[in-house]
Amino acid sequence: MSKKRTRRIEPRANAAPSQKRTDSALLWLACPEMFETLISTSGYKLLTNCPEIQTAANRIADMISSMTIFLMANTKDGDVRIKNELSRKIDISPNKLTTRKQWMFSIVRNMILDGNGNAIQIPHIKPNGILDDLEPMDMTLAEIREDGYGYFVRYQGKTYYPDEIVHFVDNPNPQKPWLGTGYKATLAELATTLSQAQKTRKEFMENPQPSIIVRVDALTEEFASPSGRETLSNQYFSSVENGKPWLIPAELADVQQVKPMSINDLAIKDSISIDKRTAAAIIGVPPFLVGEGKFNRDEYNSFVSTIVLPKARGIEQELTRKLLLSPDWYFWFNPRSLYSYSLTEISEVACNYVDRAIIDRNEARNWSGWTPREGLSELAVLENYIPYAQIGKQKKLIQDPTKEGGDDQDG
Repeated sequence: MSKKRTRRIEPRANAAPSQKRTDSALLWLACPEMFETLISTSGYKLLTNCPEIQTAANRIADMISSMTIFLMANTKDGDVRIKNELSRKIDISPNKLTTRKQWMFSIVRNMILDGNGNAIQIPHIKPNGILDDLEPMDMTLAEIREDGYGYFVRYQGKTYYPDEIVHFVDNPNPQKPWLGTGYKATLAELATTLSQAQKTRKEFMENPQPSIIVRVDALTEEFASPSGRETLSNQYFSSVENGKPWLIPAELADVQQVKPMSINDLAIKDSISIDKRTAAAIIGVPPFLVGEGKFNRDEYNSFVSTIVLPKARGIEQELTRKLLLSPDWYFWFNPRSLYSYSLTEISEVACNYVDRAIIDRNEARNWSGWTPREGLSELAVLENYIPYAQIGKQKKLIQDPTKEGGDDQDG
């Protein structure tokens, strides 16, 4: 039997250059500047390029990241705050490279804009089971894929399942509540409109309309051509020093002052105002936070209660169910510092609480920003602030019907 001959396939000489050209093309497409160039002709604008939308998202992120994160425990007498290494880890240094405020700011910002409703953290656990770090996932590189009833995330060549990540969601999909949808689809057209209005205003300011009109005799041969009119302008209407009057022959030209076209004439101001209010309403912030209208305290406090706190509650619940094992523990954002209250209102409430032994005087001092003092940590009531345990020993005036006057007896 003859042996079967095999043919050796030699590599093509131009294989390597072709690969290089392919790599170069991929690098060109991956360049952010080239991406902006490619999409600029389609009219698409990133939401992060719109100042009004950025301002609204950043304000919510700034407020949520400013709240202290408490670790709480359920007890028979009510919920109490726990202070241990875990509470310090989440509230002070959840990430090794940044602070809690910056870490939480990036989470909320991703939820609203950059991550299109999703922000994912990768927990790193030490061998002894202690939480070591929470690593933010770059949502521009993460891919969330549906997997039957559940889902998984592909990130930097690795696959992560829901029980391996901390997944924060904003504006969830009605059919897939584990997937955030953000506001990009709703705000895309507004971002384009606001961007175009800004360009129009910039173009108008860079090329202002003339403030005077000069009427000349067009039948004169000297002014019939563009060069002749240019000569007239240079000769009579070019002032060496600003503010000096123009002196021209009376029979040469008739100079009239006219009102130049303004931004109001183009109706851009009204359009921008409407778009700003619409963008603020979609994200949920009051219009004055994006530069439209005046500050309103009631509207601001309502914004804290109806927009900021619900987003914060979603973050609390995800941290609780993914990072805590005890069924009696939970994380809680303290919102009291966010509300707009005057010092007088805070003092009146604190004094009323002290009078009714709801809080002690050091707690009242803490509300006003004062440090505690010795001897003020005991609950006291009434105007003389006697100790709470000695309420029954105070003197009371009791009227005896058999006597004209009365005497003091123990109550």
